[in-house]
Formats: sequence, C-alpha cells, structure tokens
Amino acid sequence: MKNKKSFFLLLIICLFSMFCQSVFGEQFVADHTVATEDVLRSIPQEYIDAVRENLHIAYQHTSHGTHVSRGMFGLQDYKDGDDILFGIENHTVPGTPVEGKLNFYDYAIRETPATDLSVNETTFVQLTRDYLDAPENAHINVVMWSWCDIAGHNAEGNYLPGMQTLIDEYGSDGSKIGSGSGSGQRQEPVTFIFMTGHANKEANTGFLQPKPQADLINNFSRTNGYFCLDYYNIDTHDMDGNYWEDAGDNGDSTTGGNFYQDWQDSHTLGQDWFENKLSPGGSVAYGAHNTQHITANRKAYAMWWILARIAGWSGDNSESSHSFNPQLMLLLLKNSSE
Repeated sequence: MKNKKSFFLLLIICLFSMFCQSVFGEQFVADHTVATEDVLRSIPQEYIDAVRENLHIAYQHTSHGTHVSRGMFGLQDYKDGDDILFGIENHTVPGTPVEGKLNFYDYAIRETPATDLSVNETTFVQLTRDYLDAPENAHINVVMWSWCDIAGHNAEGNYLPGMQTLIDEYGSDGSKIGSGSGSGQRQEPVTFIFMTGHANKEANTGFLQPKPQADLINNFSRTNGYFCLDYYNIDTHDMDGNYWEDAGDNGDSTTGGNFYQDWQDSHTLGQDWFENKLSPGGSVAYGAHNTQHITANRKAYAMWWILARIAGWSGDNSESSHSFNPQLMLLLLKNSSE
C-alpha cells in the first residue's frame, strides 16, 4: 500500500511540474500581464544578454508605433545598470551593429504607399520581401509592423494571411531560407512579431473595431505559436489589471478616469516609471498621442518580454518556485510512507 501511495504521489508531482512548465511556455501574446517591471526584472539575464548579442530588429510604424520605440529608448536610462542591460542602438539606415547593444532599426521599411499596416493592408508583404532580400539587410532576424488605427481594416483577410506568407517564406524552414541550389536569397531566418491595434475611446467594440480585431489576431497568434504585442490589451488595462472597455490609447476611460496618468502622478520618476525618449540618450518625449509615460513604458516591457522569448527564454516568470524540486519530492514521499 505504501509503495502504491508513493508511486501515485511521485506521478502527481511529475505531472504538476510538467503542467507548470507547459502553461508558462504556452503564452505567446504580450498583454498587460507581462507588461510590468516586475516581469521584466524576472527575465534571467542570460536571455537579456542573448537578445542584445543575437537579435537585429527591423521595426516599421508611424505615430502610434512610437510607444514601443520611445519606451525602449528611454528604458536604458531608467535605473542603474539599465544602460548596459537594456542598451540599444538605433539605426535609421543600414549600419554596423554596435557590440553589446541591441541592434534596432527604427522606421526600417518606410516606403510609400505603406508606412504602416493601416495605410495599405497588402503592400507591406512585398515591401518586407524587398527589404529582407537586400544584401545589406541579410543580418536582420526580427521584423515587426505596427498599426495606426486598426478600426475598419480587414485584418482577417489581409494582415493575417500576409504575415503567414512572410513566415512561410522567411521563417524557420521558409522557402526563401538556405544557401543551396534552388534555395532562397538569405541564410538567416526571420521571426515576425504580430501586433494588435491601439484602443479607441468609447469605440472599441463592434464590427471591425479594435477589440474584435485584437481577439482575432491574438487567437491566430496563440493557435500558431506566434508572438504578438497586444497594444489593445495594454491600453485598456490599468496597473491593477482592471479592464476598461471604453478606454482609449492614452489610458483614458469615461468610467475609469485617466488611470495611467493617475498612477504616474502617485508614483516616483526613476523608481516606479521612466521617461520615454525620441532616441537612445535623446530628448524626452511621450509616446505619440499620449500625455503620460506609462503606456510606452509598458509596451517597452512587453517588447523585451517577446525578445527574450525569441532568444530562447521559456517565459516562466516563476521558474524557481514552479520547477521540479527533488528534495521536496523526497520529503513528501517520506511523509507518505510513515
């Protein structure tokens, strides 16, 4: 009887360990739950280092997309050591990567008629091909396009199929990856990061509005194991995790007030939040269309979470507390046999 109890206890512990690892490893959408400083600081340094050493990012956007870039540019000046840990170098044109800093190309693929996903819903595919096929961009291995206003656009019919086409061509095992006869134009595979659109105050629900569009993109990302930066979710959740469906892209809600401004006003600069910047070491600036820094702070945290995942991190923010503990297992087995 004792041996049978011990066997089942061991089985339960093993299954629990596997379950925890599976749950934490299955999150691909960077929403408000990961867009926090606590989560950022919990990422093992080896993966932050791997991001800086190995990733070369091309990011294309217009005004709303600055929430990510300005947040990332300001983060490196936040606290002691962040200039090293989250060091970033912005290249607006192709250039030699700076050793020790994240190689970031802001406004990388800007071309008319598609300066963002909202300007032209299909042209971004060919523009991305042209960019990645250029010899000077052979080192680029992460690409992300931002929406301006997603409302009214056909994300299901244009954006998602377009991104899937790019993944099929340039992703791992893509048709354009390889150096052999008949293979593609480049050797470096590319990870494509999906994005949802920003929130629109009192206009988030209904046909082709930000919420159903975000649900569509997030579900597609989760189903296929693709990373997504969820603008909509971050815009509509306050720092306590409360959801305000009527909120806009400035953390402003008719029912909840300006929850990001209120939080910033009650917390300390340099301790709880940081100033976003136009460029690394540059002038202080809000994310476009914002009157507070918290929105872009959170989107920078979310972006680093995604990049760490791309660099190989499991995404388990409680790794030490949920990992398999053999000493605990032996103690439980001992107690069960007594």
